[in-house]
Amino acid sequence: MNREDFVEDSLTINGKEIPVEVGFCSQEKLKFWQENPRVYSIICAGEKNISQEEIQERLSEKEHVKLLVQSIKANGGLTDPIIVRGGDFVVLEGNSRLAAYRILFSSDPIKWGKIKCKILPKEINDSLVFMLLGEYHIIGRKDWQPYEQAGYLYRRYKLQKVPLDDIQKELGIKKSEIEHLVEVYSFMLEHDDTDVNRWSYYEEYIKSNYIKKVREEYSKFDELIVKKIKNGEISRAIDIREKLIPIVKASHKTVKNFATGKVNFETSYERAILGGAGNLILERLHRFREWLASSEIEEEISENDDQIFDKCNFELMKIYKRIHDILHKIGKK
Repeated sequence: MNREDFVEDSLTINGKEIPVEVGFCSQEKLKFWQENPRVYSIICAGEKNISQEEIQERLSEKEHVKLLVQSIKANGGLTDPIIVRGGDFVVLEGNSRLAAYRILFSSDPIKWGKIKCKILPKEINDSLVFMLLGEYHIIGRKDWQPYEQAGYLYRRYKLQKVPLDDIQKELGIKKSEIEHLVEVYSFMLEHDDTDVNRWSYYEEYIKSNYIKKVREEYSKFDELIVKKIKNGEISRAIDIREKLIPIVKASHKTVKNFATGKVNFETSYERAILGGAGNLILERLHRFREWLASSEIEEEISENDDQIFDKCNFELMKIYKRIHDILHKIGKK
């Protein structure tokens, strides 16, 4: 690689101007970066010693890489240069583009032998690299899927020990959202499921407070659900919301039989529906009763000034009368 063909430029990362050299590199000299969040999350998750050839093979199968091949070919080259670390020529940003270039190279080595690069200093630290990737894919193009974003945030927060406040400032994401994404990603790692296609199953599972209560009561519940997701018994992510939540909101017997593995998923769902779980009218009445039954309600009403107190009293009397009328009418049924 002839470095005099390169021109000097810079990149702004976290308010710092980082010098770069821009030019064309022989794509054969470049290496995939296994720690790149997209490569790590959808290609290499759970594998430590995957080869460069295997990364190329797996990336080549991805639909977004196939589309890149057509786009690069039609354009005659890259619109955005890939970003390379000097010294070892590892591609920090643009691994999918490198994979697409190598597909093109296999049919025309002369035309696609060199790829446009920005070369960073070899001593650049990983923290700055991850900040750069966050600016590209979370703040800027926002082209990473939730699983990839979560993998990035997990490693920033859990592995690199970057405080949540700092990540929030870097990316403009709410702390609660960061915590949620990291929690879901951590759950998938802990239960040995790194299939990006199952992300939405676990996101629905983790965010439900109804499910959380059952998880706390039954220590093996997580293992049960992961097994049912992996073996296809829970076949759609939407089944977590539309079927599992009615199950965990059903009678104690229904929940216990399901949580202990005595009754399967579909049968438990059928029993939950027959018992009234998932019925909109029943759920509304239940929530209203729970609110009225809370120990603080009398105190909250009494603490208001006289005008609001009288209005609350008026509304409660109307509710009382309406409930009496409803019970009288449905009693005849």
